[in-house]
Amino acid sequence: MKAAVSLLRNHFGFARIHAKAAPLDKYSLRGNTLESIISSCHNEYHRPRCRFVQYIRSGDSHKRLGMVSENGSKMIELSSLTCAATDMVQFIKQRYCMDSLLDSSQFMEVTDVMEDLRLLPPIDAPVKIIGVNSNYYDSCNEQNLRIPKFPEFFVKFSTSITGALDNIRAHHVAKRIDYGCQLAVVIGSKCRNVPRVEAMGCVFGYMIAQDISARDWNVLLGGQTLLGKSLDSFCPLGSVIVHKCHVPDVNNLWIKTIVNGEERQCGNTRNMIFKIDYIIHRLSQFMTLCPGDIILTGTPAGAGAYRTPSSFLKPGDLVESEIQKLGKMRNKVVNPYV
Repeated sequence: MKAAVSLLRNHFGFARIHAKAAPLDKYSLRGNTLESIISSCHNEYHRPRCRFVQYIRSGDSHKRLGMVSENGSKMIELSSLTCAATDMVQFIKQRYCMDSLLDSSQFMEVTDVMEDLRLLPPIDAPVKIIGVNSNYYDSCNEQNLRIPKFPEFFVKFSTSITGALDNIRAHHVAKRIDYGCQLAVVIGSKCRNVPRVEAMGCVFGYMIAQDISARDWNVLLGGQTLLGKSLDSFCPLGSVIVHKCHVPDVNNLWIKTIVNGEERQCGNTRNMIFKIDYIIHRLSQFMTLCPGDIILTGTPAGAGAYRTPSSFLKPGDLVESEIQKLGKMRNKVVNPYV
């Protein structure tokens, strides 16, 4: 699956960040997806970093865990060279020191990313997936909502998870399918009643998520938010989990959604109403957060339901999701029987 390799790149690498964010390139499913970003003075861009991926080799059935370089061309298969678990949640529980892992990686075998590897969701069986409604100022403005005083949460089930290249199924029970690119926080340690000043210490890393929703169930059919958000394939995740050590300012990342080549969302995490530390603090007052739990932190303005006219997803649509430093996803909407 050649398209998988291009998604592993940090498309917003050192060469792409300026005072103002550079516009996104237009990506295609065709072409040389292994074309590297040319740079003679930034060798670190070609070394595997703490950017973790779950995958299956061609002709194999065993899940593997690896770490990939920022340009998506090189990788280290941790699950075969170290004592690292093959499952991401179990790996998080092992509490590896990332500095030590990076130091040790200099002596591990580095290989080219296989063009035919099958990308899996970075986490496929979390205990909890919790989302935050209306957590961007611009999103509240487009809905004519008052700025909330406290975060409002929803849940999705793990059976809704799908991969960064997998299809989104347009289920026949959902007529108004909407998108919403979100920064997903991955919890790294068990926590309960954590103070806000300590909350970021509970984070393992970050990844991209699409909160696909059936708006007709969320609003029109009695407010069945749980049903509208938890249909199978309604939570694409990926393509990598980037450890927090590689994301020094998570409150200043660009987010984009492109549908069929048209930019639908373009926002920045600095516009979050409730920041990540407060969200973790708030949730931990009510429940225990566990390693591998996923928190969806909200989506910026531009969702299909609030466009004029409204624009919902349909079979044949291509949804591309991208967040600065975290890579990219590319999901096609298909008939549910495909």
